[in-house]
Amino acid sequence: MTYTIAVSGKGGVGKTTFAALAVRHLSESTGEVVLAVDADPNFNLGAKLGTDPGRTVGDLREEMTARGEEPPQGMSKHEYIDYQIRLALKEGKGFDLLTMGRQEGPGCYCYVNNMLRTFVDRLADKYSHVVIDNEAGMEHLSRRTTRSSDTLFVVSDRSKAAMDGAERIARLADEMKLQIRRKALVLNMADGESAAPERVDGFDAVYTVRRSGMIQARMTDTESLLWVQRTDPAFSDIAKAVDSERKRR
Repeated sequence: MTYTIAVSGKGGVGKTTFAALAVRHLSESTGEVVLAVDADPNFNLGAKLGTDPGRTVGDLREEMTARGEEPPQGMSKHEYIDYQIRLALKEGKGFDLLTMGRQEGPGCYCYVNNMLRTFVDRLADKYSHVVIDNEAGMEHLSRRTTRSSDTLFVVSDRSKAAMDGAERIARLADEMKLQIRRKALVLNMADGESAAPERVDGFDAVYTVRRSGMIQARMTDTESLLWVQRTDPAFSDIAKAVDSERKRR
């Protein structure tokens, strides 16, 4: 049975760092290949995982729309989409990366989007663990692009703007009756000066991730997080949060 994590939050709070280290932890601790889905139009999950995104699902959508939604001669629509999505997968060390790409251009994409969503969900069902890095804010929720998830981790810092945004995401998920089993607030880049609250309205759990001096120091040199040691405070805290939620499924 697939265990799916979705990661959301305001821009600049460490959302993609959380997603990338969650992918690494799940792969390294289980020995299985994790499906990493970059659903942010401003995609950089691949960079955090040490690879380029390659071809995106958005590219496929544009090509299908330009063709009038018809596959090449001699292929069924089902075969064409399945083949193209598999081509878009980038294989990494312990993960497969699928990058969704940019949002729609002008025109109606409803039919193509529905087909792509179906095929991506079928692909995800072949993995034991899926981590989805969503775009910043709430657009992925209002467009229903977030796949049904076991845990939605909403990453925030302690600023009022980020906390307000996190609470809005939790409320919107409830209002839209999305299939999310648990919602967890992640207070990122904690410096140890104040304890995390035990409860925050709208969330089933609250986790704290300590600030990593090494990650901060190397941000100007590399985006990749493959070098981060498991003893790093941020990596350690993310691993604990992911494991705590997995035990509750």
